[in-house]
Amino acid sequence: MFVRMRVSGLTVDPFTNAPIIILKDLENKKALPIWIGILEASAIATEIEKITFSRPMTHDLMRNILGCVDATVDKVEVNDIKDNVYYATIHMTAAGVTHRIDARPSDAIALALRTESPIYVDTRVLDKSRKIDLSGDAGAGGSGGEKSSKEWLDMLDALSPEDFGKYKM
Repeated sequence: MFVRMRVSGLTVDPFTNAPIIILKDLENKKALPIWIGILEASAIATEIEKITFSRPMTHDLMRNILGCVDATVDKVEVNDIKDNVYYATIHMTAAGVTHRIDARPSDAIALALRTESPIYVDTRVLDKSRKIDLSGDAGAGGSGGEKSSKEWLDMLDALSPEDFGKYKM
């Protein structure tokens, strides 16, 4: 089962300074933090802020190519998490044929924002993310054991759009 979510904002992991994109369900009851790279955060932030450049950036280029070939992004799904790594699928239609394309969640989300496509998260991913090892080195950061992981995720769950700095939505 999938839950429709939206980008709530970007923040920074206080332990590693890595960017985190926060997805929240439409009722603001569930949150999913996804640690992403600096370049991916920049691609998402520029779309949130509606910043345009004189030349198309990668995700803008992807949107433009899709438009030229009359392809549409139907939705993106964050559909798995393994060893603290999230997985996503871009669902698109071209020439009447539906395609599913494996993608990093940050790329899928950046494209979804540009094409105004819905973002969904598998409920199993939401459940697994509650158990993510924040003390490992797989990009999640962290400073300690199980208790600090739960406290960190509880804090992320409680964030509202007003809690974000420049990149709130």
